[in-house]
Amino acid sequence: MKSREVEVQRGRGVEETRETLKLEVTSSSAPSAPSAPSAPSAPSAPSSVYGPVRSWRYGRSLGIDPIGLVSTCSFNCVYCQLGEIQHHTTTRQVFIPTENLVRDLQAVNLADVDVVTLSGSGEPTQALNLAEILTAAKEITGLPIVVLTNSTFLGELEVRSALKLADIVAAKLDAVSPDQLRRVNRPAGAIEWVDIIAGIKQFRQEYEGNLAIQTMILSRWSDEAQGEYIRLMEELRPSEIQLNAPTRGRSLTRQLEARGNDPQIPSDSMQVLKPVSLEILQAFAAKIHNSTGIAVRHRDFRF
Repeated sequence: MKSREVEVQRGRGVEETRETLKLEVTSSSAPSAPSAPSAPSAPSAPSSVYGPVRSWRYGRSLGIDPIGLVSTCSFNCVYCQLGEIQHHTTTRQVFIPTENLVRDLQAVNLADVDVVTLSGSGEPTQALNLAEILTAAKEITGLPIVVLTNSTFLGELEVRSALKLADIVAAKLDAVSPDQLRRVNRPAGAIEWVDIIAGIKQFRQEYEGNLAIQTMILSRWSDEAQGEYIRLMEELRPSEIQLNAPTRGRSLTRQLEARGNDPQIPSDSMQVLKPVSLEILQAFAAKIHNSTGIAVRHRDFRF
């Protein structure tokens, strides 16, 4: 019997003591004795690692899904490619044990991977073992780590501390007012727009990595809304701004395949989203860049 140990640092926040989590993987070269037939087992959960996905922002991205089978998020965005969120909540918990994520990550060939991205089936910062996952991903892959977040938990010290382990954080900001937040992102519980803005500002002050602001544009914004967005960007001073528009329909039912760029399964409940024109996006991007000097990117252009 041969055994090997893989050590993963169990992070409990940047300032706290780390203990070592040891995962023992065993294998045997000796043939096993025949066993009696067993009853069929239940379908196993899909891997928590998927891809690599071709990302216009980060290249060949290997996805880590810390949420799992039931989509869970503090938002239920009207454009979400996951469909209607199944567990719409502000609760944080451990969805997938770190040991399981480590096993899935170790099984992947990293030869064609540029970055590792935490996203998947909901809001990754709702995973209480976020720091453990980030630490393990860095140690196992040695690749840049990206976290895509909806920004709702950036007001929490524990979340900000964990995110400092990432090389790149892309923070969502789709709204410049409480009303727009309710219409576009449909937050759970008592999430307030002003608290999201305060959380992003606090994180920007503490974070030394690459902070991107990702914004989904569903229709042409008014001049007033554009001006407020530019004012916020001047305050936040992100490393870059990523403008986006819906490129796929939105299924109203859960589709696990949608966590990557896999084709969606045709559905009678598919909602067609008409994207804003490229000309409108380019004009807004140029206005942002000319006013702030911050780099603005879209899959089809860069300022």
